Amino acid sequence: MGYFAWKPYVSVAQRRKNAEKAAAKILKSGGKLSPIAAYRGALAKTFWGKAWCDNLEAYSDYANRLPRGRTYVRNGSVIDLQIAEGQVHAKVMGSCLYEVTVKITPVPDKHWRAIGKDCSGSIDSLVELLQGKLSTAVMQRICQPRTGLFPAPKEITLDCSCPDWAGMCKHVAAVLYGVGARLDQSPELLFTLRKVDAKDLVGQAGVDLPKQKRKSRNAMVLDESMLGDVFGLEMDEVQDEVTRKKTPRKAVPPAKPIAKQPPRKPSVTAQKGREVPLKNAASAKKPAAKTKTTIAATAKKSVEKKASVQAKIPAAKKVVIKPAKAGKSS
Repeated sequence: MGYFAWKPYVSVAQRRKNAEKAAAKILKSGGKLSPIAAYRGALAKTFWGKAWCDNLEAYSDYANRLPRGRTYVRNGSVIDLQIAEGQVHAKVMGSCLYEVTVKITPVPDKHWRAIGKDCSGSIDSLVELLQGKLSTAVMQRICQPRTGLFPAPKEITLDCSCPDWAGMCKHVAAVLYGVGARLDQSPELLFTLRKVDAKDLVGQAGVDLPKQKRKSRNAMVLDESMLGDVFGLEMDEVQDEVTRKKTPRKAVPPAKPIAKQPPRKPSVTAQKGREVPLKNAASAKKPAAKTKTTIAATAKKSVEKKASVQAKIPAAKKVVIKPAKAGKSS
């Protein structure tokens, strides 16, 4: 392409205005955009975003071309960036609006299994993985050049609609940096881009263990929850009982002989026929004597009172009632 085919230079301020107009036109026609907003400072701030940018800058193929795209991504020239399985589609405003496509080769199965094996047992949860809260060994393994999760130059195919003949133009460089900025917000998109499942890295401690032999059909094993439902037992209580029986009992020393005590005297019958148990013999004698004395005195007074009353009453005269004669009417 000749020299005169190049379009005139457009300043940053004018490029921003053109980007706003182009975005408004696309949205008005019903399209959807996912822009990289203009910002200052570091291109990426989280673990995954930084690791993506560091991986690209580590290759000499890209080191000299990438800086051309930094100002484009910082001033909001990337008005749309969509990450899908194995590819990135973007719209970048330069002298005019350009279409950029970046294709990424999926992680080979053998490669992915090797990463999972090296990280097995070191990643406790998916949240921990996406937040980048990993041990140093796991971070180094994931970010390892050419054999880690991030793509090497041979796994990346670049395409831009601009007239630049270079493999990586400033519009493509802006898109690659834009991917790092997007991973700050949605780190799970890296696994989508490489066509792998992040959950495969979580809890792979038993992946390489030999599989158990197939059980015979006659062997029937009940689950603990089923045992509880069938027999109405709590398995924790059963386990405690089994443990108690298996635990050897300590030897019990022989009991000391108990000294013989004197036999207790029988209870004394109290007044009105009620039987009151007595604690000791001394307390039994005192109430019994007191009770007999009281009864004798009361009986003597009653006899004397009756005799005095009878002496005061004169002897009654005898009254003879004669029977009525027969034949007389009253």
